[in-house]
Amino acid sequence: MEEQDSKQLTVTIAGRPYPLKIKATDEPMVRQIVKEVNEKVNKFQLAYPNREKQDCLAMALLGYAVDLHKATSNQAPIASSPPDISEQLTRIESLIDEATN
Repeated sequence: MEEQDSKQLTVTIAGRPYPLKIKATDEPMVRQIVKEVNEKVNKFQLAYPNREKQDCLAMALLGYAVDLHKATSNQAPIASSPPDISEQLTRIESLIDEATN
C-alpha cells in the first residue's frame, strides 16, 4: 500500500481503541463496520447482562464468521468454473485451423 494512499485511523470497538492503517478510500466502509460491530456487541450486552464485554464481542465475532462462511460456501468451487477465455479462444482458433486445412 502506498504511503499517500494510506491513512491512520483509530476506531473504538467495545470500548477499546484500535489503531488501524487503512486505504483512505476504505474509511467510510471501516467506520460503518465498526458501527455495526458495536451495535451487535451492545445487543448481546442487553440480552446477556451478566456476561463480560469480551464475551459479547466474541459472540458478535462468531456471528460474523458464520455469515461469512455461509456466503463463501455458497460459491461454486474454482475447479468447476468455465475455462479461461484465452483457453476458449485458443481452442476456437485450433478448430478454425483444422477446418481450413
